[in-house]
Amino acid sequence: MEPGPQQAAEQLHTEIISWFTANSRDLPWRKPDCSPWGIFVSEIMLQQTPVVRVLPVWELWMQRWPTPAALAAESSGEAVRAWDRLGYPRRALRLHAAATAMTADFAGRVPETAAELLSLPGVGTYTAAAVASFAFGQRETVVDTNIRRVHARALTGKALPAPALTAAEMRLAVALLPRDDAASVAWNASVMELGALVCTARSPKCEVCPVRRHCAWVAAGKPAPDYVPKGQAWAGTDRQVRGAIMAVLRQARTPVQRHALIGPADLAAPPADPIPAPLAKLHALKVPAEQLARAVAGLLADKLAEEHDGGLQLPG
Repeated sequence: MEPGPQQAAEQLHTEIISWFTANSRDLPWRKPDCSPWGIFVSEIMLQQTPVVRVLPVWELWMQRWPTPAALAAESSGEAVRAWDRLGYPRRALRLHAAATAMTADFAGRVPETAAELLSLPGVGTYTAAAVASFAFGQRETVVDTNIRRVHARALTGKALPAPALTAAEMRLAVALLPRDDAASVAWNASVMELGALVCTARSPKCEVCPVRRHCAWVAAGKPAPDYVPKGQAWAGTDRQVRGAIMAVLRQARTPVQRHALIGPADLAAPPADPIPAPLAKLHALKVPAEQLARAVAGLLADKLAEEHDGGLQLPG
């Protein structure tokens, strides 16, 4: 006799949570003594960024700013500087703005409920649910890319989830969430880890998956995806140029003149004075003047840079 939907869900809960208990990575934001602020910072940093890159930056960040008030007391520019090369540096501005709001409106603490978390600048549905779940043990439906992929394969037989989160996916995630608070937190973390380590996008390790025998995708013969995911271009893009300019501004302690960003006319000839490595890397890109101007304008519009004394610097 086949198990009913509730029994099948409970079986998935047991097997995936047991796998997580034995195989999860030892990450500092998962330790019992990690503060809600540490968990909040990790959730912002981990968006679109792998753990291996986040770890050293998170550790330095928490040493320097162990509380929201400590970060709020600094300039947003220092947050951007400390963000280093994590990418998407607007997240540093959002973290600084959230810390400022926590200090002003929540007595310097991370708010506990998803509704309160959503009131913070730059916090969306995923982050609010994840922090409420992982920092405060609340029963919230957490849905990230890894979780969506596990659900798609194990439950619907699809190689990949839809390009954007659908209402049907959200209904499935809600239906799968254990009713018990503690079990729901464990489930959220376990499915996310399974997607990150085993049920990966390109090379899933089905042979070690704890729910392989229940997986609808495996049972269907592992059909190909309905679409081909498009990778993000980098070389020659405005994103690359913006990143190179930000590297220059992070190292500079005084305003960088616009003409210095352009570089020498003859790159084969060494400059009279040594120039910082980030500036040399920007010059080596040989960015057209129009693209450089567009990148600078974008950084100013996004408040990642500001004009001062005729040059550019991180926000004060």
